[in-house]
Amino acid sequence: QVQLAESGGGLVQSGGSLRLSCTYSRFTVDHYDIGWFRQAPGKAREKLSCISTKNIRPYYADSVKGRFTISRDNASDIVYLQMNRLKPEDTAVYYCAAVLVVMTDKTLCSPIDDDWWGQGTQVTVSS
Repeated sequence: QVQLAESGGGLVQSGGSLRLSCTYSRFTVDHYDIGWFRQAPGKAREKLSCISTKNIRPYYADSVKGRFTISRDNASDIVYLQMNRLKPEDTAVYYCAAVLVVMTDKTLCSPIDDDWWGQGTQVTVSS
């Protein structure tokens, strides 16, 4: 079981930056693979980025590749999403979730459990 909480959202102008944090609580000695997702009004949830516990070859969606960077601090149980060159179309509620990362010729990731999600943080990018 894991509990997650996002922070760092807010209002920013187009071209600006934000850093989101996902703090997760562990009930065992194991860390978790963590993913970032977002959902805009009227749109489907979109998977943005995932990072394994070993921080090897993170996954990025094409929509954020080159602009967003995922990282983690295992000592503090925090996963970050640095978002640069933000666009109005990045406006959404951003969520982190525990995921399973599988590495083949690509990095694949998917949520583990419907309950292992944070509550979300709003990101609004003004034009």
